[in-house]
Amino acid sequence: MNLGFIGTGKISSSVINGICNSSIKYKKIIISSRNNKVANQLKRKFKKIFIEKDNQKIVNNCNWIFLAVTPSVGEKIIKNLNFRSNQTIISFISTINIENLKKMVKVKANVVRAIPLPPISLGKGPVPICPPNKKVKDFFDQIGSTIQIKSEKLSINFWSMSGMMASYYNMLNIMSNWLVKKGIKRADAQKYITSLFLALSEDAVVNSKKNLRHLVKVSQTPKGLNEQGLKEMRKKRVFNSIEKTLSLIYKRLYK
Repeated sequence: MNLGFIGTGKISSSVINGICNSSIKYKKIIISSRNNKVANQLKRKFKKIFIEKDNQKIVNNCNWIFLAVTPSVGEKIIKNLNFRSNQTIISFISTINIENLKKMVKVKANVVRAIPLPPISLGKGPVPICPPNKKVKDFFDQIGSTIQIKSEKLSINFWSMSGMMASYYNMLNIMSNWLVKKGIKRADAQKYITSLFLALSEDAVVNSKKNLRHLVKVSQTPKGLNEQGLKEMRKKRVFNSIEKTLSLIYKRLYK
């Protein structure tokens, strides 16, 4: 099986790293030269990577096509490509829905939208897909944890959540910078903050069958530091801001 990637940004690079470090069987991975730096890094790193300038040649020579360009680029190029009905087309594009994708693709191929995030390069993280597709599920289960969603309307909620990744990293950066300002070496500050939140996330996963309010409650003691921290952030309406941000992202996606 040949895999083709149209678009070679961060998400494509992460998925390709995940594939190449997994047990997924494939003959070759053909990637576009749109981002030469990333494309060449991948080619140097993995033997079965091939770079192709012509997107149509990627489509012609691959069984599965991954669309990983920006929405504006996707609107321009997808409709001009000639796909085959026996291909599987997986889109990582946030704002082009399935109905429009099928119109652009023109043939009755398997069209699936997926939401992989950078940790997939480590073989970790959820991958929501819509509509459900067994082959695509089995594929992503080898480099992450697939969540199948029947309704595209419901899948938009997951796309909204994916828009909070940079905000999360920025929060870690702010806390690391705070420690640095207090005299902690940057390497030690970043190691502490990232390790702390990794541990908290792993604990949350272990307890994910419970309502997460349970963790909020048990992590506080009366008049303790966590109770103070939570009260201060509630007073500043930080959590309301998170909800409003998610709603604004959702509004952009739900057209």
